[in-house]
Amino acid sequence: MKDWKKILPLIIRGGELLILAALVFAVVYFIPDPGRQPASQTAGQKEETDIYETEQAGSGQEEIPQTDAAQGESASVTEDSDRKYSAGKKSQEKEEEVPEEEIKGPPVLFLATDIHYQSPEMTDYRSAFDNFVQWSDGTIVPYLDAITDAFLEEVVRERPSALILSGDISQNGERKNHEALAEKLHRVQESGIPVLVIPGNHDINHPWAATYFDGKTETAEGTAPEDFYEIYHEFGYDGASSRDQGSLSYVYRIDDRYWVMMLDSCIYEPVHETGGRIRTETLEWMKAQLEEAAAAGATIIPVAHHNLLKESTLYPEECTLENGTEVTELLEEYKIPVYLSGHLHLQRIKKHVNGPSSEDGYGIYEIVTSPLTMSPCQYSVLEWQEDGSLVYHTQKVDVENWALRYGEEDENLLNFSAYADEFLIKTVANQAFMGLETIPEERKQQMAELYGRLNRDYCSGKKISAGEIKKTEAYLYWERYGGTGVWADRLEAILNDTKRDHTFLSLTAGEDFPGTPGENEETQADVEPTSEDR
Repeated sequence: MKDWKKILPLIIRGGELLILAALVFAVVYFIPDPGRQPASQTAGQKEETDIYETEQAGSGQEEIPQTDAAQGESASVTEDSDRKYSAGKKSQEKEEEVPEEEIKGPPVLFLATDIHYQSPEMTDYRSAFDNFVQWSDGTIVPYLDAITDAFLEEVVRERPSALILSGDISQNGERKNHEALAEKLHRVQESGIPVLVIPGNHDINHPWAATYFDGKTETAEGTAPEDFYEIYHEFGYDGASSRDQGSLSYVYRIDDRYWVMMLDSCIYEPVHETGGRIRTETLEWMKAQLEEAAAAGATIIPVAHHNLLKESTLYPEECTLENGTEVTELLEEYKIPVYLSGHLHLQRIKKHVNGPSSEDGYGIYEIVTSPLTMSPCQYSVLEWQEDGSLVYHTQKVDVENWALRYGEEDENLLNFSAYADEFLIKTVANQAFMGLETIPEERKQQMAELYGRLNRDYCSGKKISAGEIKKTEAYLYWERYGGTGVWADRLEAILNDTKRDHTFLSLTAGEDFPGTPGENEETQADVEPTSEDR
């Protein structure tokens, strides 16, 4: 009993220490850090931090103004199954543990093209505007402003090494449209993400620059080459390591190892043309830059609006550079891995081959990005690895979550993927319907709807199984009534062009970078169809 009297105080003291340790553990691990952003919040909930406000490692960042659509409101933080959205803030603990130089690594580039941005101030969205939309190619003209805002906020959240816009960034070269877009791009660049732009054939001296008010389409002030530079000089040009004196081309160094060559491929003087070419003087400038990059051990990434290779039998004219063969030879002389373009309004990936003997060897790849503002509203993501390998894929803009964050009540925005899909199908199907004649109306409707759906898949870069399509009733009507008309020719071009997926590419660096094909890469420019596809 006396022994227990001696031991009991020790037991009590030990219990007190255990309780104290448990309390310390609870404080450290379960009480939230007031400086850390929550992983997610209820969709539509407002948060005090602006989506454009970011904090750099080890230093503060001044507040950046909100988008026009969100003035007076704050963006919320939401989460879906694929990604977490936050205001871009990092905990102080994280910053201290990981030095900034260890975070950087190889670049990740975002590329968008053919935005055809239309400021809401350029239209009243009534009859003249509706007529313009009716004959578009399915670009979602009524919501260009919303798509652009949603995309640029996504860029700021994801924080790529640079954002590249490869032309046709305005509707038809209206100066006001350019100026309004530049204001939005400033917010991205002020967040610490370089923005690089080049013109497309719709951006300079375009004859269709217009406003749409009171049922009238009227000529608007356009944009000359010097105006384009004046508006966009902060986006790539001011930070260029070299500029071509004969065009709006330049080189921007992402880092010592990767240089982006932004090529002005447009013809806008003495008159505007839809097609493109690289000027003779620009070719000479390109060669000098390629030589300098080779000497520095850097990889050049060429970007232009017009296509390098013949990518589509549906659109065979005015898409490929007039001197594409000459440009290809120059780039392949320096073993350039990829060439990036837009203009075609299709998602395409194609390898250049000089015949069967070169199919398994080196050949430059062209990646054509589909329009940001046409379903499925996707952009390109290029990720380089430490060994120089490249992985490419497409990414859809998440307009629905953007609409939720800002409390939008427009059902088209809240269900945007379905709306965008239907918009493209209906727009093109209606055009096909009006182009088909002397066919019973019900059957003509089926034919037009099939064409609209195929056009949607074709534009997005999806594989189309011609074998399955040819079994459908609607296709049988095309065979019976389509004849040799222009719409029947277009249908067959779509079926012949898309026999594989065009949304992913992996290139593995080798001794002759990028000479060794990646495991997931197609090594033929156009894969032969299987018996199922025929």
